[in-house]
Amino acid sequence: MSWYGFFKVPFRAVVRFGYGARAVGEENIPPSGPVILAGNHIGAADTFVMPALITRKVIFPAKAEMFTGRGGPMTKLVAWFLTAVGQVPLDRSGGRASADGLGPILEVLEHGGVAGIFPEGTRSPDGRMYKGKTGIARLALASGAPVIPVAVRDSQFTGKRLGIPWADHPVITFGRPLDFSEYAWGENDRAVLRWVTDEVMAAIQQLTGQVYVDAYATSVKYGGMSEEEALRRIKSRPGGGPAPLPPAPEPAAS
Repeated sequence: MSWYGFFKVPFRAVVRFGYGARAVGEENIPPSGPVILAGNHIGAADTFVMPALITRKVIFPAKAEMFTGRGGPMTKLVAWFLTAVGQVPLDRSGGRASADGLGPILEVLEHGGVAGIFPEGTRSPDGRMYKGKTGIARLALASGAPVIPVAVRDSQFTGKRLGIPWADHPVITFGRPLDFSEYAWGENDRAVLRWVTDEVMAAIQQLTGQVYVDAYATSVKYGGMSEEEALRRIKSRPGGGPAPLPPAPEPAAS
């Protein structure tokens, strides 16, 4: 048994029988082959409640600094645990570094695995949905893997029981697969990446019913965006523009 399988047994027991968590729509996840699970991110429990409820192994990216083991014994234990269960590091500093850091997740998909990702890039500061980062589109277009929109509800910790952080009856809903393979031509086109990302976020929003704020969550958590400005940025859904068209073919040489 792998370390992932070893640790999944107690996690599944806590999540299913302790938290009372349940999954809806697991049949929408293909039984084999590469697939991306893209969900909203509202609680610290999201990254282990979701994989504990489904049959297939799910690999999530985690902050790269968590793999260094620098610091005390606890940070070393966390680094060992993440590596042992097959999670992969991700540079979340943004820009080119984050784009280049998608390589390990892409490898998971190239080997027919399941990658879990939270396109917002961080937990929602207030339960609302925020703008998705385009890493999800880069993965979908580069791999050709279907994207399963995932709704996470009630995964916030509400206290502790026997020293264990506790969540009450989380529900994870898996929607129908989204296929973006016809837009593979646009994997380096910023407009295509934004459109695909917005379509994924809109599909998640249809499952969650969250209010959508057209700004990055980090702008509210760390950038000092006021509540007044956030309210001004509320939209009915992410994106909503027409599907992108491929570039016109170059005329044949005469």
